Order: sequence, then structure tokens, then C-alpha cells
Amino acid sequence: MEESGGEPDTIGFDEAGEKLIFCDCSKESPTDRRSLCYDDEALQKRKKNPPTGSVERLAKEMGIELLTEDLYYRLQQIGEYDLKTSSWIHAPESIRKKGGALFCERRYGRVFTFHNGADSYYSSRGFRGYICV
Repeated sequence: MEESGGEPDTIGFDEAGEKLIFCDCSKESPTDRRSLCYDDEALQKRKKNPPTGSVERLAKEMGIELLTEDLYYRLQQIGEYDLKTSSWIHAPESIRKKGGALFCERRYGRVFTFHNGADSYYSSRGFRGYICV
């Protein structure tokens, strides 16, 4: 996680209370994980100006999971993150089947979850990951 700009730290235990959750706790979405579309399906569909890769592929290569919406909100209870950036989060299959994906950010003192086409990418949108140990 550190090699791509993340700052892993613990944010608590998993639901069973058995494993520690290590999560990216960098103030903004890690710099080397930005400008990516959501997954390889979206990457292949983007014919014009495709990004260099996808969030799901890079997370898999790194051996981490994409944050769920619940874990993203848990992270935001610990501190204030993504004040200038946003982070892709795990998108349920029902949303992916319709071509969409989800991302979160903190603005105006609160956390928001938004949707976008999975093939979209922005220089200020990256992703945060986690592992359980």
C-alpha cells in the first residue's frame, strides 16, 4: 500500500472481532492510484481516451480489497479523509450490471456516496484498499 501513496493503519476489527483491518489512511486518495476506471470491463468498453488501467485490477495486483461503503464510513469516523479527492468503493453487482460504480468523498463536513459510469476516470479520483490480518 505504501508504494502507491497509501498510509496503512488499523481501523478496528472485522465483524467477527477476530482480524485487524488495515486500511489506507492517507489524507487524500493515494496519488499513484488515481485516473483509473472501475474495472477491466469498463476499461475495454472505453474506446476514446482510455485510462491506463482499472481499480479492480490494481487492487488485485496489490493483494488488497476495495473498501466497502461501510468501511469507508468507518474510516471517516476516525478522521477526515478525501477533502479534495474522491475514492472508488466496491460497487454491488446490481449497479455494475447497469454500467455504474460508486465513489465517496467528504465535503461540507459530511461524507457522501455518489455514482458514476464505471468507465469514467478523473485525476482526483483514486481508491483506498484494505486487508484483514
